[in-house]
Amino acid sequence: MKVAVLKERRADETRVAASPEVVGKLISLGFELSVEKGAGAGASFTDDAYKKAGASIAADLSTALKGAEIVLKVQAPDAAERAKMSKGTIVIGSLNALTDADGMKALAKAGITAFAMELMPRITRAQSMDILSSQSNLAGYKSVLDAAAEYGRAFPMMMTAAGTVAPAKVFIMGVGVAGLQAIATAKRLGAIVTATDVRPATKEQVESLGGKFLVVDPEMEKDAQTEGGYAKQMPPEYFVKQKAVVAEHIKKQDIVITTALIPGRAAPVLVTKEMVASMSAGSVIIDLAVEAGGNVEGAKLGQVVTTSNGVKIVGHANVPGRLAESTSALFGRNLLNFITPHVDKDNGGFVIDWDDETIAGTLVTKDGKVVHPRLLETKSKPTPKKKAAAKKASTKKAPAKKAPVKKAPAKNTPAKAVATKPKAVATKPKETTVPPEEK
Repeated sequence: MKVAVLKERRADETRVAASPEVVGKLISLGFELSVEKGAGAGASFTDDAYKKAGASIAADLSTALKGAEIVLKVQAPDAAERAKMSKGTIVIGSLNALTDADGMKALAKAGITAFAMELMPRITRAQSMDILSSQSNLAGYKSVLDAAAEYGRAFPMMMTAAGTVAPAKVFIMGVGVAGLQAIATAKRLGAIVTATDVRPATKEQVESLGGKFLVVDPEMEKDAQTEGGYAKQMPPEYFVKQKAVVAEHIKKQDIVITTALIPGRAAPVLVTKEMVASMSAGSVIIDLAVEAGGNVEGAKLGQVVTTSNGVKIVGHANVPGRLAESTSALFGRNLLNFITPHVDKDNGGFVIDWDDETIAGTLVTKDGKVVHPRLLETKSKPTPKKKAAAKKASTKKAPAKKAPVKKAPAKNTPAKAVATKPKAVATKPKETTVPPEEK
């Protein structure tokens, strides 16, 4: 079976879906590997390194895809790539499935069987396949280095003959994988670190790394975490309290790193313009959520903005891609660990167990249809909104009552979606566990 590793075509994407090491391991499992010329250049993987691992180097996209049954990608295939893929091709990568409905429909229309690795269930067995954790871990590390590069002072306290340099005060907002790694990195550099998160369970993790936890509202935070370990969308009154607590704290900070993301939704605004205005000249804010709308008012994707009061707001695009060699190596291992359990060791074939939690949890398109429950849920949501609008428009609408009745079939779809979720998230997540080197 032929596996194609394609060159990424998004302007700011430097990663590649498989390193030479991973390519060698796939070949040892019985796959034939074709790597598009220059695919690993952005991650410092040469074509010669792939050749030595046993892959053939394809001159262009068409050659790489010819006869390929599995395609490995970092980003979702674009229109040109989809057009050259045969019906039934399996695509595995980070597809932004929850936010790119049109892209998922296009994959389905092309007859592609697509697995969105960012939807990997938070179960123990799937930890080694979890691209969100592997990429976020390094993004958290890089965010501190980026802050240090923009900051005009030292991180640690330094006592010299000429006087004492005070340590930097670093505030981390959002304590997931990226946040924990940012805390650990900032502490290693000698900063005084505080952190906050809506999930109270993270308090102990912050303190275990030597940071201090900033509490907003203990009562409201009791129910702030999903079964899968992600942060829930909090009510408006929570954000009012959060703003008051954070506003007082942030004015004393030198560096702020925001990491708050909610899967499938726009990133919540955590740092307002007023908060930015209260910070001292030379302070630095790193917005790791800028690609999802941003946690910081005034942040701009792909830019470093300096405000009128001298605060730098950093909005780098694709932060994992700023450490392309390391992130590509981990991304490739995630895909390898996803594929390996479905390889028939006797004949080397690829036999998918469609009932496997990691398969069912990531499968987004199959047989010309969008099939993932969460995407079907999203699809059905606009209809109730229309009905509500119709009710308000007129009081004499007897038919308006029939509309909800008529919707019974539409409600069945979400019901199925909910039914499948417990399978995918049954086990407690490890996403907030400190990486081995941080323990």
